[in-house]
Amino acid sequence: AAVDIQPACLGLYCGRTVLSVNGSLETYGDCGVCPRGQRTDDNKICRECVGSPDRYDWLYLGFMAMLPLVLHWFFIEWYSGKKSSSALLQHLTALLECSVAAAVTLLLSDPVGSLHIRSCRVKKLSDWYTMLYNPSPDYVTTVHCTHEAVYPLYTIVFIYYAFCLVLMMLLRPLLVKKIACGLGRSDRFKSIYAALYFFPILTVLQAVGGGLLYYAFPYIILVLSLVTLAVYMSASEVEFFKDLLVKKKRLVVLFSHWLLHAYGIISISKLDKLEQDLPLLALVPAPALFYLMTSKYTEPSRILSETGNGH
Repeated sequence: AAVDIQPACLGLYCGRTVLSVNGSLETYGDCGVCPRGQRTDDNKICRECVGSPDRYDWLYLGFMAMLPLVLHWFFIEWYSGKKSSSALLQHLTALLECSVAAAVTLLLSDPVGSLHIRSCRVKKLSDWYTMLYNPSPDYVTTVHCTHEAVYPLYTIVFIYYAFCLVLMMLLRPLLVKKIACGLGRSDRFKSIYAALYFFPILTVLQAVGGGLLYYAFPYIILVLSLVTLAVYMSASEVEFFKDLLVKKKRLVVLFSHWLLHAYGIISISKLDKLEQDLPLLALVPAPALFYLMTSKYTEPSRILSETGNGH
């Protein structure tokens, strides 16, 4: 298309919107912010995002979707108590809430009514923080060109969290009130109160560190899953393989951590080369097996007894 000769459009993310198209001739507006769902091309022209998220983008969205679910499960388990029989139903309800919220969020995203979404490609870290790159041509007047250059990876997470919160407030109180008879009246709603705290925290985390999380989440998954697995197994005094086989709950926790390990490895490798990346999944059970085989040698009581015998 023919391009009109116009003054340079300053700023990293400022662009000109296409006002009309007459054959091969396009007419552009003034330099400014691009509409939602568009970002600038190499010629500083706002172009509509027509691509779709790649594998890494979907893995990132999956990570952000898992965060509230994992926190739900953690606080449900934390406050349910050992004798409560309502924990399983609350776990399933939390899974239902997050699943429905994810499906509704995708259906309402462009194109509406489809589980596929239209997106812009993430090129660099600054794409997440366009508000930091508003130009000041005369050092007095600021041209505001803040827009979602990574559409919709930034805002879709907020929409998902909002639906999660609404569904939790609609479903969970009724469920807990009916089935949480094994808990005291004050403890019964503590997992819901915890969610009212961590949802604002997750929202601020996405608003401030969304770009950093996009590039760092595979390593965050691996580190946190390793640390939490070690803490859980040491706190539960898991020493031998028979402990895992006897107590099904511990086996479920172990498999959950293995799934997180696999998710982190897949996110790092992106499975670009299957013949090289798939064998890496064989490393998933390695940390747990290493702990189970070496825990008896590092037991504090045994170390203290051997130290005492040495004296």
